[in-house]
Amino acid sequence: MSGARKALFGDLVFNEAGEPVRVVDIGNAPHYAVPDGDFLRHVEAAYVDRQILDQIKERILPMKDAIIEGMIQMIGQENLFTRPAIESAIENMDRILETDDVDVDELRTALWMTGFRATVDVHGEVVELEMPGVEAPDWDGDE
Repeated sequence: MSGARKALFGDLVFNEAGEPVRVVDIGNAPHYAVPDGDFLRHVEAAYVDRQILDQIKERILPMKDAIIEGMIQMIGQENLFTRPAIESAIENMDRILETDDVDVDELRTALWMTGFRATVDVHGEVVELEMPGVEAPDWDGDE
């Protein structure tokens, strides 16, 4: 169905109490239904997904060269176009929200297998992102 968006991180989002957040459709837009006691707070999925993608990108950009080398070794092929294509994919990963060409189920399965998990508050703000093997940047201000 063209134009219909999907929640990218369904089944990988939890509230601060560790309860799973469901995906529901309201109108033509997917929302995360965040449990808040006896209530469900509905937050547009695109709002949460963008935060998650921004945090993923922030974490992996410092490791971009190592990731590119790993990808090239994994596919077993390097030519004139391989490195720039992988680099572009990393730098533009936030554009995943702008296309319907993403296999959302495959993306979620791959992330689930790595132990990926996002925690949001009742307003849909990402308060924690667990990406085993990819440490969060130091946000203490000790720069």
